[in-house]
Amino acid sequence: METLTRSIFTAEHDAFRDQVRRFCENEIAPHHAAWESAQGVPREVWMRAGQYGLLCCWLPESAGGPGGDLLHDFIVSEELGRIGATGPGFSLHSVIVTPYIAHHAADSLKQRVLPRMACGELIGAVAMTEPGTGSDLASIATRAERNGDGWIINGQKTFITNGNNSDVIVVACKTDAERGAQGISLFVVTADMPGFSRGRNLHKIGQHAQDTAELYFDNVEVPRDHLLGQENKGFRYLMQELAQERLLISVQCQARAEAVLDWTLAYVKDRKAFRQRIADFQNTRFKLAGLFAELQAGRAYCDRLIEMHLAGKLDAVGASAGKLWHSELLGRVADECLQLHGGYGYMHEYPVARAYADARIERIYGGTSEIMKEIIARSICDAPKT
Repeated sequence: METLTRSIFTAEHDAFRDQVRRFCENEIAPHHAAWESAQGVPREVWMRAGQYGLLCCWLPESAGGPGGDLLHDFIVSEELGRIGATGPGFSLHSVIVTPYIAHHAADSLKQRVLPRMACGELIGAVAMTEPGTGSDLASIATRAERNGDGWIINGQKTFITNGNNSDVIVVACKTDAERGAQGISLFVVTADMPGFSRGRNLHKIGQHAQDTAELYFDNVEVPRDHLLGQENKGFRYLMQELAQERLLISVQCQARAEAVLDWTLAYVKDRKAFRQRIADFQNTRFKLAGLFAELQAGRAYCDRLIEMHLAGKLDAVGASAGKLWHSELLGRVADECLQLHGGYGYMHEYPVARAYADARIERIYGGTSEIMKEIIARSICDAPKT
């Protein structure tokens, strides 16, 4: 599918994209179906990704990273989307988890974990959601209490991406129960700490190759330097990083929607019914033309959001609007394209079927569509008149 000319990437970025595309086609695409059956991606793949410089691309060399920029990480996300690979949790590891540590951890902790995260030796996760709380972070029950010079953590988290593979987990804990959201702190728990354990690998309706698990913390002793930033400032740090998290969702949704349309174009040009190609029916042509136009708008919007973020101008409302638009767009594209596949679209071996199931979570994680609308509505409806 022809797309708009993109001006945000340099020639160096284009060369990097070629490298990422080869890695995805050679190291991921042939194995992804097996990983879906196994409900997880082998750790060796993470190590190879680290060797190719595909993890934590934005992390400076002085911190143990490849020394690229955030666009390199977005390229990785786009190329995974191009082949429909929702299993490798590289982007969450690189773009969501690592910044918490790089921006807020003590130097001693940074030195111990960041280089190993960049090379794929350590895998990151972020643990916010609990069995009784979703978007309402102020109601989390996981507690961190002072213990001499450190802390003791007790609680449970669920729906944790990279949960079974993770070695480094950023955990949101209540440190002052009386202060609601203003009493939350962030800690780094490592998988080798006594009292940390994992529950079952959760069986989802989509993204089957992505390991998603329950995590348990039973009197986990955490050293002082594993507190991220200041005590009771965790909610502020979460809000600071959410714009980038939601932008990442826009990036991956746009890339995956473009891939779904490409697969569908190939299918309808080959498949015949009533002695003509499916692509020759007016309904098919008009449906595809409408989706193409929506994706052109989505691409322009996504790249503009990226530009704003790189310039430090993407706020919570802008990121929420983008996340709402692109996650809903992917759902529409996947649904319409599955319909054009007919019965074959319902078969798991067809990528459009997997894309349809995989897409549903995008309107939930990172903030539901309803939460995105509320954030936007507060800005446009409750703002004082000027």
